[in-house]
Amino acid sequence: MSNWEVAESFLKENSLVKQHLDSYNNFVENKVQNIMIEQGAFESHQEGVQIKLGKVRIEKPRILEADGSKRKIMPMEARLRNRSYVAQIFVEMTLVQNGVEKETEVIYIGEMPVMVHSKFCYLSEMSDDEIAQAGEDTIDKGGYFIINGSERVLVAIEDLAPNRTIVSREKRSGKEVVVVRIFSVESGFRAKIGVERKEDGIFYVAFPASPKNLNIIPVLKALGLSSDDELFNAFHEKPEIINDILLNMEAVDCKTQDESVDYIGKRVAAGQPEEYRKLRALQILDNYLLPHIGKSEDSRLRKAYFLCRMIEKATNVASGTREEDDKDHYANKRIKLSGMLMEELFRYGLSYFVKDVNYQIDRVFARGKKLQLRTLIRPDAMTDRIRYAMATGNWVGGRTGISQLLDRITYMSALSHLRRVISPLSKVHPHFEARDLHPTHWGKICPNETPEGQSCGLVKNFAIGTIVTSGTPEEEVSNQLNKLGVIFGK
Repeated sequence: MSNWEVAESFLKENSLVKQHLDSYNNFVENKVQNIMIEQGAFESHQEGVQIKLGKVRIEKPRILEADGSKRKIMPMEARLRNRSYVAQIFVEMTLVQNGVEKETEVIYIGEMPVMVHSKFCYLSEMSDDEIAQAGEDTIDKGGYFIINGSERVLVAIEDLAPNRTIVSREKRSGKEVVVVRIFSVESGFRAKIGVERKEDGIFYVAFPASPKNLNIIPVLKALGLSSDDELFNAFHEKPEIINDILLNMEAVDCKTQDESVDYIGKRVAAGQPEEYRKLRALQILDNYLLPHIGKSEDSRLRKAYFLCRMIEKATNVASGTREEDDKDHYANKRIKLSGMLMEELFRYGLSYFVKDVNYQIDRVFARGKKLQLRTLIRPDAMTDRIRYAMATGNWVGGRTGISQLLDRITYMSALSHLRRVISPLSKVHPHFEARDLHPTHWGKICPNETPEGQSCGLVKNFAIGTIVTSGTPEEEVSNQLNKLGVIFGK
């Protein structure tokens, strides 16, 4: 069997844009509802007023004509009339006023761009003959959006894997520092956490809202490893690790858990009453330190054990018993596809929608009018943010060039554009190692297709046989680990 026959057989079952379609379908079928569940209910600025969010319903693309009639719209009509191929989003909402729940209403909150050939596109249910009659190309596999009549593709982004530790050596002021970093991601919140080991063996931890040069020992004790015996038992008994822990215990005088919490509190809320200091210290440990492990009090001990593993990795790299991690290894990378990018955008749009509803509630109270749910909702609040990002490419977090006009010069150039991967690194800096071919690119990234000039090695393309998996929910994995009796700690 020739290589072409193998490729042809593979492509019969796997479309070249399958990764975008699967990612988008997962987003509209699961992630949208999950985001609503996470939001749950939001409190108004006015006392006693709350709005609960419930089940989401997304309809297939329809158009509202000038005479008030509604009918379905096909992708070709959206192109010809410079319209957007979008679906309407309806959500069950309940107004709660002074503890009394009003009747639940299904309300239109905004529009969602629909990917061509996804499950919410009419073309996905048509045969080749029906697609041809609708004015579409039968060999066009979709994977793009139609915004204001223009075909736009969300280019996949290469990023470091979340919730995964990376150990590296760095030079600062002529001294070597071993840093263990992790991007802890939970419900759209991304926290950069770092554990640094200085040349003298002293450890510092940094995370959002933490003070500078915060020693690791008070943090471990505040999280539940309160006694010296518990602290030592959390580590493997290696001489170099024990030496580092003894050095750090001598550097900071915190004997008990209460003293450690107050030590952190004095750094984050200096000059405040003791009770407030301790409360503030525990709040930042729960909310900003390793949020992917949990944000409740029950998660503190697991966070402490996780930090212990990070300390061990840093000590092992410093002593030469472990190699530092390779950031360019593809096992340490993840690809953000259309569904993940749309999830970021939808979270941003929903947060602005909630702010707008709160503003409308304040206006109603200021005018002394009766509170009615339908009059509070402005669908444009969410729709405008989503459509602006899709039309311009200016994305959440200040990134640009995410949404691009689909290259239609040739059929091959369109497929190439839909299988493109871009790096978030700046084009004006050298980044020689990031631009180089890596052995782990084999079978995943095409070694030939990359532009010349500043973008060389930073703009890549998937190989023909590449399949991007959509991942597995963390709950399923953690449940299996619990069944197998996996425990935290050593």
